[in-house]
Amino acid sequence: MSKPVAMRWSAAAMVLAALALGGCASMNRSECLAVDWKTVGYEDGVAGRSGDRIAGHRRACAKYGVTPDLDAYRAGRDQGLREFCQPQNGYQLGARGGNYGGVCPAELAGGFVRAYESGRELYNLESRVAQAANRLAAAHRELEQAEHGIVEQSAIVISKDATSEARAQALLGTKDLAEKVGRLKAEISDLERDQARCQRDLAEYRALLPPGA
Repeated sequence: MSKPVAMRWSAAAMVLAALALGGCASMNRSECLAVDWKTVGYEDGVAGRSGDRIAGHRRACAKYGVTPDLDAYRAGRDQGLREFCQPQNGYQLGARGGNYGGVCPAELAGGFVRAYESGRELYNLESRVAQAANRLAAAHRELEQAEHGIVEQSAIVISKDATSEARAQALLGTKDLAEKVGRLKAEISDLERDQARCQRDLAEYRALLPPGA
């Protein structure tokens, strides 16, 4: 792997790892008492977090008598955002189905957003393929259950031990299930076509992506 590519993947990995930690509590006591606000800002920036994040830090540290250094925080966050707001990170964020909060500065936003939308389209197409497969699998399970029900009801119809009323009800049940089987088979045919269309759309889109995307 070439050095530029390795650096891009390293940056992307760092961003994704930071995003994964985004839901944790802002800061604890030891962090507040030993904080480097420029580093905190950088970490928030490289994770693509909103500037409102500082409010959470302020609340977390207020109980320990610590007030954020806003200038240092903003300087660090600006630096972090310049690493976050690169096209490869936008693409990875979109491909994961992540949400972009509009945090990138104007001079970097265009390339980031275009790459993000490209990744998001891939995510959407992959989601449609997965959803089509799930719908098809559910229809097959329902068909299997209906066909099993027909076997059970038919056994009652021909059973010598069943009452005439039970056989009559089983006959009606068999008829209803047979109609359901017919509907499900037609539905499955439609779902198979839909799945094939989704797979084709995904394959065609992937073919348009640059190598290594």
